[in-house]
Amino acid sequence: MSNDLVGVWEVALSDGVHRIEFEHGTTTGKRVICVDGKEILRRDWMFKLVGKETFCVGGSDTKATVNIDAVSGFAYEYTLEINGQSLKKYLENRSRVTSTWLLNLDGTDCRVVLEKDTMDIWCNGQKMETAGEFVEDGTETHFTLGDHDCCIKAHTILRNVVSKCNFSK
Repeated sequence: MSNDLVGVWEVALSDGVHRIEFEHGTTTGKRVICVDGKEILRRDWMFKLVGKETFCVGGSDTKATVNIDAVSGFAYEYTLEINGQSLKKYLENRSRVTSTWLLNLDGTDCRVVLEKDTMDIWCNGQKMETAGEFVEDGTETHFTLGDHDCCIKAHTILRNVVSKCNFSK
């Protein structure tokens, strides 16, 4: 990235935390977007200095948009939208529909994400094969990480769901 870097955001998706960097040349209109250090969009000469750039992030091609708005004179504001929502709103909603665990198994750092709406489980960017079952007080979702048999238990307590992750070997 050059000294035209004007925005950096970190977005947690099921397949990992992605770093989005945005360059904006306010004299040339140049726009560059990098995701996780890889350039995915470049426009070198743009006569319109405001507008938006839409692109995909992550393994599930989540829609992202960088908005460029003039605030006064030659000052600009840069905002990021994910799936049509402001980053703040997206992250608030995401925290309601996912549970995330960070752990170390056999010396390897693991990021396990449960998508509560689909019951999909992701580990370090890979969607896991799972087996779900209904039990007396909720559900259990079983999957394997390396040599570990894992289970996420969702217990129904007075209309609330509490998720807990168990790891065994």
